Amino acid sequence: MTSTTVLITGANRGIGLELTRQYLEKTDYNVISTARNINNAHDLNNLKETHRERLQVLSLDVTSDTSASNLSLELKNTDIDILINNAGIMGGAHQEFRDMDYGDWAEVLATNSMSPMRITEALYENLKRSKGKVVTISSQMGAMGKEGAGRIAYRSSKSAVNKVMQCVAEDVRRDGISVMCVHPGWVQTDMGGSAADITAVESALGIRQIIEELTIEKSGCFMNWNGTEHVW
Repeated sequence: MTSTTVLITGANRGIGLELTRQYLEKTDYNVISTARNINNAHDLNNLKETHRERLQVLSLDVTSDTSASNLSLELKNTDIDILINNAGIMGGAHQEFRDMDYGDWAEVLATNSMSPMRITEALYENLKRSKGKVVTISSQMGAMGKEGAGRIAYRSSKSAVNKVMQCVAEDVRRDGISVMCVHPGWVQTDMGGSAADITAVESALGIRQIIEELTIEKSGCFMNWNGTEHVW
């Protein structure tokens, strides 16, 4: 039986951790899950104990060129079928008009907007060999077609990553690599809060389904976790 290899960034909590769990439930998947500090990724390490043959836990700072290069070298001979750019941050409390922490804004953009392309570039050859799929977790808060105020740093970072990955989709289409941005829903995680609409389990189930349905013909799309198309 042929195995599918999926790499998930920011997998130490929330949606990334749940995606790791769900893919490991499928015996035909091998999972590479990354976290910035794997020593503190206790839930991931516990999963590793029970899935030693199919789960690899690696250290990755998605904002670091050196860390991305080290990941590329470590996985040099590994074909990657699915890359899920999940790592992201909300940013601090001061991201409003006339109350903006510009240093924090730069950090949010570096993490949410620039890093998905950095990691996609680092793993380009791995994805090219398998004609893989690149999925970036975005947000409806960044959609230009949806009005909203506040959280300017976060919103702008998601608007930016949507355009970045739309461009990447065209650049890698000739290689058979499919690219998609996903709004995961308002999810009950540390970032989304306990009052959110859906659980991480529901979100991850939906994301897995639309990844399975992604084709090169659909590449460059922005999707909701529930399978509907999202406005840009």
